[in-house]
Amino acid sequence: MKQLIRLSVSDFKLIFRDASLRTFLFLPILIFVVVIVVLPLVKNKFEVVAEYIPFVLIVATIEVTQMFGFIYAVMLIEEKEMGVSHVYGVLPISKMGFSLMRQVIPVLITILITWALLMTQPFYNLPFLSTLGFSMLSGLIVPPYALGVSILCKNKMEGLIWVKVFNLIVVIPVIAFFIPPSYTFLFTILPTHWAFQGLNHLILGEAFLLELGIGTVFLIALTALTARLFVQRHYA
Repeated sequence: MKQLIRLSVSDFKLIFRDASLRTFLFLPILIFVVVIVVLPLVKNKFEVVAEYIPFVLIVATIEVTQMFGFIYAVMLIEEKEMGVSHVYGVLPISKMGFSLMRQVIPVLITILITWALLMTQPFYNLPFLSTLGFSMLSGLIVPPYALGVSILCKNKMEGLIWVKVFNLIVVIPVIAFFIPPSYTFLFTILPTHWAFQGLNHLILGEAFLLELGIGTVFLIALTALTARLFVQRHYA
């Protein structure tokens, strides 16, 4: 276990050695500036913006998950290109546990950043535990995102293409807020739909436990599936 934790920490340190990945670490700072500084100014100047603030917050939280999903997807693809994955494949440890343990740090950091963003935004007084619950749900998006991109790609060029596809899949359920309710079922097959709907209910002070529960189960199942496929293909 200690060795797996050390590897997880080592993976995170690799981010700081790659200039192209380091730049993405500034994305949370940019998101905080937009939500805490820019958005209130725009709201005060244009009253119509107020009704769209929940959707801006929802998209802002999901962008944090995409940051670490992309960073770790690129790292895993580089492993594959350099042949390092074959070395890991012969280690006398559980490949499933090994793969999931490496996702711990990005998940925890994503949870922390998302929770801090929701607790410091100046528009709504959100309850501590409920906000933490949705922050944990956001963190669960990272593993299937990173593992899924890695499964589908042989090199970083393909990775950049699939990242755009995954970004679209992750964000597209926000459309459900702007179409007739009878059509929202079209987005229920996407896990972020449940995260978006639940977080919107939380912001509005409505019941949200159903969406939180479905989203959590959905993402845990998706993580298990992508981890299994990842083990079969990444270490072969």
